[in-house]
Amino acid sequence: MNDTYAFIEAEKTTHGVAFLCRLLEVARSSFRAWLAASKTRAARQATDEALSHEIAVIHVASRHTYGVPRIHAELRRLSRRVNAKRVAGLMREHGIQGAHRRRRRSLTQPDKRAKPAPDLISRDFHAETPGTKLVGDITALPTGEGRLYLACWLDLATREVVGHSMADHHRATLVVGALKMAAGRGRLRPGRIAHSDRGSEYTSTQFRYEIPQLGLRQSCGRTGSRFDNAAAESFWALLKEEIGTRIRPDRTTARRGLRLHRDLL
Repeated sequence: MNDTYAFIEAEKTTHGVAFLCRLLEVARSSFRAWLAASKTRAARQATDEALSHEIAVIHVASRHTYGVPRIHAELRRLSRRVNAKRVAGLMREHGIQGAHRRRRRSLTQPDKRAKPAPDLISRDFHAETPGTKLVGDITALPTGEGRLYLACWLDLATREVVGHSMADHHRATLVVGALKMAAGRGRLRPGRIAHSDRGSEYTSTQFRYEIPQLGLRQSCGRTGSRFDNAAAESFWALLKEEIGTRIRPDRTTARRGLRLHRDLL
């Protein structure tokens, strides 16, 4: 029926609406209703095109990371009164997607032969004095030539990274290097706590040797429980939101990108 109405609209200046409606057995009231609706549709389409352009600009400015909620919030901040479902529909129509944080596969490989250290934190991620409680963890950043592994130690009093290390592996030397940096930069006090998960890196002979050498006490959460090291997990989420989720071409580029975020590392 839309084709019929469109034909009448195209030919009405030549033959007249009344004649064409009789010829095609169409009620003039129905044609007028279709015509009014088509003007509304055209106005809506123009509005959608303008809104789609704004969405695309915000998405590009976010380095292709913003999804529906954050783009909708940004539009509202710009005084654009628009429904979130409409934003979602336009993004879907134009193939615009936010970056979804992939569930991080744990690097924790517990050493079943090693006796784990006790949990001295017990999910109390609060410290009054710097250098008294550290939490450590490892994450992996994908690159075109393989993963770049990053180990960090976070001071719970200042929420600053006081030690970090990067390598193309996640052996014990990675976490030991980060801890030695923390000992040099973090003014660690003797007998203070270094908390981590029970990964093989942290239960290794090399790491467990370094802990007393640096005058620290080792603390370990339970295997498979992210809540026991939630402060470190929260930091990884913040870091990956800042640097984005795209795959870097090589490890050198990934290292350079991390070093640009000196406020975090």
